[in-house]
Formats: sequence, structure tokens, C-alpha cells
Amino acid sequence: MAAMKYFEVNKKARIEIIPMIDIMFFLLVFFIMITLHMIPSTGISSSLAKSSTATALDQPKLIVNVDAAGNIDVDGKKTSLEQLTAMLRQKGDHTVVTIIANATTSTQSLMHAMDACRLAGVTQIGLAAQKQEAP
Repeated sequence: MAAMKYFEVNKKARIEIIPMIDIMFFLLVFFIMITLHMIPSTGISSSLAKSSTATALDQPKLIVNVDAAGNIDVDGKKTSLEQLTAMLRQKGDHTVVTIIANATTSTQSLMHAMDACRLAGVTQIGLAAQKQEAP
């Protein structure tokens, strides 16, 4: 009789919710990461210099635009070299800076911008360029 009682016990089916929560969190993180890469960086449209050895850089903490006349633009605001150096000193020496220059910008203007960054203690400076198509 004891064996019959064992088989007669009705067990209710259970739906395990913890694996479902894990999957939902995974999907949430996945969609957040995808949408972060879909948001374009803001900047000024320019005709960048071309380089056959251009490589992708890490996301910069600060983008400095230098136009053909040598004017410096940071976050849409015109800035002098002294203001750029002071701003970078406040941010610290681990700031990653990318300098964007027009194809017609003089090398001397680029050097002035790079010198202002170096005076502030910045050691990670990148120059933006477009990948040149192979002939």
C-alpha cells in the first residue's frame, strides 16, 4: 500500500522563473550595448587628410578641431591655445585627445595644438584621418 500512495501524489508543475530573468537581463544588456554603438559622435564636418595606414583609435575623451585658418574648436566652442592647455590640465594627464584637422590645415597649426596638449601633460594624442582607398 505504501508504494501505491507514492505514485498517487499529484505534483504540480513549476515554472522556473530565475533562468527567464537571467535571459531578460542578458537581452537588456545586449540591446543597451548595441544602441550605444549606434549613437554617432558629434563633431564638425570636415575633409580629413587621407592615410593608407590609418587605424581605429579608442574613443577619445576630448576632440579638438583645428580648421584651415588655425582656429581651435573644442565641443563647439572656439578656444585659444592657452585655454586648451588650462582645460586639459584640469582634466588630468590621462586624457586621450584626438585632433581633427582639415586636409588644408597647415602643419604648423597642428603642431601648435599638439604643443598645447603636451604642455598640459597629455601623452595620448591621436590625429584623425580617413582611410585611403587602395588604387
